[in-house]
Amino acid sequence: MKYGSLLIAFLLFPLFLTADSTAQTVPRVVHVFVALADNAHQGIVPVPAALGNGDDPDRNLYWGAAFGVRTFFHKSADWEQIGVTTHHGGPIIDTRIFRHKASGTYLIADAYRGSEIKEAVNDFFSAAAGFATPLKFDGSKDGPIHVNKKADLVVYVGHDGLMDFALEKTFSGGNEPKRQAIVLACASKQYFGAGLKPTGAEPLLWTTNLMAPEAYTLKAALDGWIAGENGEQVRQRAAVAYAKYQKISERAALKLFATGW
Repeated sequence: MKYGSLLIAFLLFPLFLTADSTAQTVPRVVHVFVALADNAHQGIVPVPAALGNGDDPDRNLYWGAAFGVRTFFHKSADWEQIGVTTHHGGPIIDTRIFRHKASGTYLIADAYRGSEIKEAVNDFFSAAAGFATPLKFDGSKDGPIHVNKKADLVVYVGHDGLMDFALEKTFSGGNEPKRQAIVLACASKQYFGAGLKPTGAEPLLWTTNLMAPEAYTLKAALDGWIAGENGEQVRQRAAVAYAKYQKISERAALKLFATGW
């Protein structure tokens, strides 16, 4: 599958500036690619069977568990879920669309079967290179949403598949429009750097060592990105959140994250 997943541009409903300084006249788009944890098909340290079943999104460590992307953003007071699609067959098993209440930012999160981690990684790089497929999504509580906009920020969450396999192609893109990337996977700066460089996307946040790619780190990073903070400020936010949930020092957490090249 080539990058045929959902990206979102909200064209049918006008947005207006509010008193909140983060409000946007044109909503920005975040696209999150989640490779479900999979004991059988990924080179991960095995997790409990319920958390590591790559075909069970509802209980998966990176999706339906307490700190999985779907659950964490669904429970967040800052975000609201406005759309859901359950896929039957194919590499993507579940898609959720969230909207940031204050700014109007849209977040599309795709959950890939654990056995399809290579597809998830390839689609992430394709998105980072600026490729998008116009689609129409009818499952929103707000009515139809037309999708024809490249993501402003692309995110990969899950096992670092590039520890297990190599990219089979180069994803080349331009620098315009500006795109940024977050890679929450073990040692992602080391493993994802060579593939990300040709895409033209700038690394907003990635990692230097082994880590748990859970959604509190992503939420903290997005808080900073939406507020217009720079990469170092986003890095600081991510480290604070990671230290809190992992119960480690902020100094140790800060060493785990990097921004830029």
